[in-house]
Amino acid sequence: MSQLIPTFFLGDEYFIDEKVNLLKFTNEYKVYNEQGAQIGVIKQRMSGWHKALTLLINKAMMPFQLEITDTNNQLQATISRGWTFWMSKIVVTDPSGTEIGHIKQKFKFFKPTFLINDPASGENIAQITGDWKAWNFTITNPAGAEMGKISKKWAGAVKEIFTSADKYNVSIDPNYAENNRKVAIVATAITIDMVLKESK
Repeated sequence: MSQLIPTFFLGDEYFIDEKVNLLKFTNEYKVYNEQGAQIGVIKQRMSGWHKALTLLINKAMMPFQLEITDTNNQLQATISRGWTFWMSKIVVTDPSGTEIGHIKQKFKFFKPTFLINDPASGENIAQITGDWKAWNFTITNPAGAEMGKISKKWAGAVKEIFTSADKYNVSIDPNYAENNRKVAIVATAITIDMVLKESK
């Protein structure tokens, strides 16, 4: 099954580094592997009218679209949300536009929870919970076993390449199966900073 998913998602360590934009209507992040080599980019897609509306409307109510691309600018996955008034569903799609994950958000005293569900069955496949202020999240399977972490701690060669902006590490258990469920989980985890910013 591993050959069916993009190479981008075959890794177990992802280092996310925000690209600083002076006119910051949209967010953009670079993605590195554990060797410090860039493997992709996360970009927020936004039209001109959408940018104008951000000056007038609370962005937590507005739709957003985040695209994960590799270094050849090939789409790997998309995370999107429609117009919302409170805690709407977020959808993860593969490059062909097929839904591979649904995300539901819950917030409890700065401790957000993301429930990742299978779009076909509605079955829960993973949960991401954590402390927003300390920026420490745990990824667990439906049985509650830990299968990954999101944190701002890292070491080695990767430390040399980071800027002073937002940056964090997503680490996935190497034993987790390489399939579309992993794609949905990794896509959610590596875009978590953007999703939280757009939901504030």
